[in-house]
Amino acid sequence: MQPAGHRDEEAVRRFVEHFALTFSDMGVPRMPSRVLAALLVAEEPGLTAAQISERLGVSPAAVSGAVRYLIHVGMAVREPAPGSRRDLYKAAESHTYTSMIRSGIYTRFADVVHEGVVAVGEEESSAGARLAELRDFFLFVQDEMSAAAERWEKTREERQRPQRGG
Repeated sequence: MQPAGHRDEEAVRRFVEHFALTFSDMGVPRMPSRVLAALLVAEEPGLTAAQISERLGVSPAAVSGAVRYLIHVGMAVREPAPGSRRDLYKAAESHTYTSMIRSGIYTRFADVVHEGVVAVGEEESSAGARLAELRDFFLFVQDEMSAAAERWEKTREERQRPQRGG
């Protein structure tokens, strides 16, 4: 066991790989999962593609594809590095995740699934009933996730508020 505040680089490396494996089990491609983990554990405010490549021991091309994916899905952001022509990559802030939820992503899934309901002849068929249940599930998840995102933002705000001494 490490003393509090001590960074164990071997444990960090194991965490990055464990995180990537778990995220890939959830459907996120492995390399973007590794890159996201590397961004999350970085002490620097952002990392260049070269730094990510070096830390993960992978090719710059693999990093390029991974950061493109992460930016596309809103899990990372790209910013210009001050005084350089390079870009810095950072893990997205939690408000990015909550804004994705508030954008109605699950409602969009529900709308697409509803197209399937109509295409198979509405809910009277067994396929229509299955699709309608999936549509309704996505609508339920949207409502629940929106409420959870709102609660998280309030909790996050309270946690970041300076504590008053007594």
